[in-house]
Amino acid sequence: MTAPKIRAIIFDIGRVLIRVDVSRAMKELGSGLPLSPAELWSAIEKDPRWQDWQEGRISARDWHLHLTRRLGVTLTFDQFTRAWNQVLDPTPIHEVPLFERLAKKHRLALLSNTDPIHVAHMESAYDFFRYFPTAARIYSNAHGASKPNPVLYAAALKACKAKAGEAVYIDDIAAYVETARRLGMFGIHYQGPESLTAELSALGVELG
Repeated sequence: MTAPKIRAIIFDIGRVLIRVDVSRAMKELGSGLPLSPAELWSAIEKDPRWQDWQEGRISARDWHLHLTRRLGVTLTFDQFTRAWNQVLDPTPIHEVPLFERLAKKHRLALLSNTDPIHVAHMESAYDFFRYFPTAARIYSNAHGASKPNPVLYAAALKACKAKAGEAVYIDDIAAYVETARRLGMFGIHYQGPESLTAELSALGVELG
């Protein structure tokens, strides 16, 4: 069978490009609170304004104020920002040469459910972002929608100037990969660097 012609490679970020350690951030955020890190994270994820935060309907300072009032977080905004970013491991999962090779023959994009605090930190802290054009960084908070909303996938395809059948989407969450497939894209359920290399190669993506 002839391999498809892949023009665009679209990556999720958390747990695909950057390791995530929620407990590390929650320990700092929850200093002085009667909640364990797991309990604090559960409360944040279940917060009625969580989706607003992820989809850009609440500013970073208002999110900090909201959690201060709702959960009793005692950190200043600057302290809160530093703690919030502790969830992101400083060492990326993949080496820069991977993106350098991929970018030579493919259009690269990011598609992530995220927030403005993490975006600002990631874009300044990780070198691999330079291989992803600014217009091809599709963040939920900038588009008013979060995965698995098809609007985000369509935005990524538009940014890459690619048809669905010319794109592959990579995510660690199977349901988000399945959405990409239903929209006509190729999908890779991320399991680790080695399997990613094998699956990209199977789609005809040159990694050498």
